[in-house]
Amino acid sequence: MKLKPGFSEEYKRRHDEIWPELSALLKQNGVSDYTIFLDEETNILFAVQQLSGQGSQDLGQEEIVQKWWAYMADIMDTNPDNSPVSVPLKEVFHLQ
Repeated sequence: MKLKPGFSEEYKRRHDEIWPELSALLKQNGVSDYTIFLDEETNILFAVQQLSGQGSQDLGQEEIVQKWWAYMADIMDTNPDNSPVSVPLKEVFHLQ
């Protein structure tokens, strides 16, 4: 995902105040240990989630997720439906 320039503090503030109903939906659908990292040089956001169900991007049909996407659309690169533009990454290393 990609953040628009100059919005790193706002992005962090919004996530520090994540809506309880959105947090509950994620947990109910098996998303846990969810971390988002920011590369400040490129404004690229990298998310890591532990899953025992659907990932957060798979919940786009849920009304609260659509509202969150709309809330975040002014500070992120988004698709026409306000979902964040995301690019799958190729795994090049994994250690267990």
